[in-house]
Amino acid sequence: MFYALKKPAVWLCLVAWLLSGCSGWGAAEVHKLSGYSMGTSYTVSIVAKESEARALDGEVRTVIEDVNLAMSTYLPRSDVSRFNESPVDGWIAVSPMTAEVVSLALEVAEASNGAFDPTIGPLVDLWGFGPKETTDQVPTEDEIEAALAMVGWQAIEVDNTANKLRKSEPRELDLSAIAKGYAVDQVADMLEARGINNYLVEIGGEMRFAGTKPEGEAWRVAIESPDSERRSAYKILEVSDGSMATSGDYRNFFEQDGMRYSHTLDPQTGYPIRHDLVSATVIGDRSVLSDAYATAFMVLGAEAAMTLASDQDLAVYLIQRNGEGDTETLSERFEALFEQSN
Repeated sequence: MFYALKKPAVWLCLVAWLLSGCSGWGAAEVHKLSGYSMGTSYTVSIVAKESEARALDGEVRTVIEDVNLAMSTYLPRSDVSRFNESPVDGWIAVSPMTAEVVSLALEVAEASNGAFDPTIGPLVDLWGFGPKETTDQVPTEDEIEAALAMVGWQAIEVDNTANKLRKSEPRELDLSAIAKGYAVDQVADMLEARGINNYLVEIGGEMRFAGTKPEGEAWRVAIESPDSERRSAYKILEVSDGSMATSGDYRNFFEQDGMRYSHTLDPQTGYPIRHDLVSATVIGDRSVLSDAYATAFMVLGAEAAMTLASDQDLAVYLIQRNGEGDTETLSERFEALFEQSN
């Protein structure tokens, strides 16, 4: 992998800044394919002929939508929705994609000691961040305790050979913190299978990238400033061959009685996180794991996140906020990648 940190340009105000430069390089140019799926927008930048890009547009949409149809909690016939409605101890047939993602989610849950938990759905709904219609209102302690009784990844079992899921206790899956990363990987794998080796795939801020732009320029992306009032770049990175995912508590939240309640919920307490970590960025090989670990780090807080990052040899960039401003913490792996690029 190649990474280089650079100071952001003051006018940059996008979460991911892609310098496309679509002319002057002959037949191979950067073409962007974009759309909306999984409750968010996506942009796929590829170095290819115009005819190749046009031919891939529909395939990109299909790949992303296939993941959405399987794993959305908003679609009543998705694998996840059918599993959530299924009885305890009954096996439910799912797509190979869903079985794979649930297996990976359980691996991250175990590694993070439950900081990442794919059964957090009842809490997400209770706090008003899921598909069920609710008002922005802090739940009662009794409601939180009742929802917590339905949370616990250990009750989920996966049969990867037969592509089946089973729960030993009442549980509901919510794969929103890992499915977008998986969709990014699926698109990237499809592009490589079609002979496209220079690309940047982004879905809702989760990314995977490979190769370079024409003339050998690296892809440029940004870690967003943790600012709920405006969008701007906190750090710009030049990247090639890898993935990046960022999780933060500064976009999706509500306020009550002067208190902010983030969408990032702690599966152990049932409450939104309450610490000084406001952004966690993970750089790795697969977007699906970067996506999940970024969420786990946000739940854990900076100190525990860095311990887990060291255990998993992950490249992690954390932003903490206190009364004096923002501070940055880099994992050893992130520092190593940065040093190699200079």
